[in-house]
Amino acid sequence: MANWLFKQEPSAYSFSNLERDGETTWDGVANPLALQYLRQVKKGDSIFFYHTGKEKAIVGIMKALAHALVEKDGKNATVRVAAVKRLQTPVTLAMIKQDANLKDFELTRLPRLSIIPVTPSQWRRILEWSRG
Repeated sequence: MANWLFKQEPSAYSFSNLERDGETTWDGVANPLALQYLRQVKKGDSIFFYHTGKEKAIVGIMKALAHALVEKDGKNATVRVAAVKRLQTPVTLAMIKQDANLKDFELTRLPRLSIIPVTPSQWRRILEWSRG
């Protein structure tokens, strides 16, 4: 199983919307590298939900309900995701940038990507932060 971080502007679709809906299809990824990452998502993968914009924080956890579906032309992909839980304490980008353990996190290195991989040690560290 892999771990990921998916970004979304909360005014477009927030973690609260996902909690209400239960599940959704994640789509609309245009950046080639982010799209490459999306194509790699497998059923059961864990995913952080990150609010962009003014909030800039990881706010919840999702699960991939199925492997990513890639269109025949390979230019688009989607994945079904479901809400797992809201983090007790959101983990802000500022907190992440201050943590030496997260210095190689692609969230800080490639801030424009909407989908990024998360290593097991990064996942654990973020969960530690989320407990307050």
